[in-house]
Amino acid sequence: MQEKIDQYTADILAFSPANADELEAFRIKYLGTKGLIKDLFEEFKTVGPEEKRVFGKVLNQFKQMAEGKYAELKESLDSGAKTQDLGLDLTLPGDGFEVGSRHPLSLVRNEIIDIFKRLGFVVAEGPEIEDDWHNFSALNFPQEHPARDMQDTFFIRKGDGSDDIALRTHTSSVQVRMMENGKPPFRAIMPGRVYRNEAISARAHCFFHQVEGLYVDENVSFADLKQTLFHFVQELYGEGTKVRFRPSYFPFTEPSAEMDISCTICKGDGCNMCKYTGWVEILGCGMVDPNVLENCGIDSKKYTGFAFGMGIERITNLKYVIRDLRLFSENDVRFLKQFQTDII
Repeated sequence: MQEKIDQYTADILAFSPANADELEAFRIKYLGTKGLIKDLFEEFKTVGPEEKRVFGKVLNQFKQMAEGKYAELKESLDSGAKTQDLGLDLTLPGDGFEVGSRHPLSLVRNEIIDIFKRLGFVVAEGPEIEDDWHNFSALNFPQEHPARDMQDTFFIRKGDGSDDIALRTHTSSVQVRMMENGKPPFRAIMPGRVYRNEAISARAHCFFHQVEGLYVDENVSFADLKQTLFHFVQELYGEGTKVRFRPSYFPFTEPSAEMDISCTICKGDGCNMCKYTGWVEILGCGMVDPNVLENCGIDSKKYTGFAFGMGIERITNLKYVIRDLRLFSENDVRFLKQFQTDII
C-alpha cells in the first residue's frame, strides 16, 4: 500500500491539465466513487491492527493532498477562462501610477504639531460653528469690539449679541471649552480652520488655518512663553533664526506681544515678503488675562498661563517661499506636485 501511495502522490504532483476535460478525468480517476483513493480505503480494511494506526494517518494525508491539488487546479483553470473571456493579455506590463502628495499646509501643520508634542503639548479640537460666549465674550471681547462687526465675522445667526452664532474667527474658542470642562494644568495646542469676512487676495483669504496653544499651571511666567516659542522657531526654521518680541494688544492676553523672526527668504537683507525690514511677524502671544481664567472657572490668583496663535499659511509661506495665499485652495496640480512625498 505504501508503494501505491508514493506512486500516486508523484503522479498527482506532476499532473498539469491543459483543459477542463483533463481535470475532470483527473477527479474521476482519483477522487471519484470508483477512483483509486476509494480502492485504497477498501484495501485498508484488510490491513492488520498494528499497521492500521500508521497507514490510517498516511492515507488521510494522501486524500487531503489530492483534494487540495484538484481545488488548486480548478481555481487556476477558472481564472484563466475568465481572463480569456475579458480579452486580457496577462503578459503585458502593468500601468504605472503617480505617487501622491500631501498638501503643503498639511505638511507644515503636522510638523508644528510634532514639535509641540515633544514639549508635552496635546492636541485639542472643537467645533467650527461657535456661539458668542466661546468665540468672543469668554475671551474678554467687549460688545463694541471691531471683531464683532459684520465685516470681520461670518454670522450664521445675528441676534442681540449674546445669542449670536458664527463661524469661529480663531481656535481660541477651543481653549475656552478646554478650561471650562477641565482643571489645570493645561498644556495643549489647537489646530483648525477659521473664517473671517475678508477680501481674497495674495495676502488674505476668507478662510485659513491656525494653530493656537495654551499652557496654564501654577507659576507660569512670560519667560516660559519666550523659551517655548524660541525653541519652536529653532526647530521649525533651523538654528540661527533670530527672534524678537514686540509689545502688542489682544483682549484675551495681558501683557501681549507679537513675535517676529528674521526673514527666511532674504536672510534679513530685505525683500517683498518682509517689506524690506528683514523681519516677519509669525504669531501673537501673551499671558492669559485673569478675566479669561475667571470666566472659565479658574482661580486667577492661583494659576497663570500663556497663550499663542499662529497662521499656518504664513508659516508655510516662509518655509516654502510661497507668495500667494490663493495657491493653497485652488487645487492646481502643478503647484501641489512640488510637495510630492512617499505618501500615496
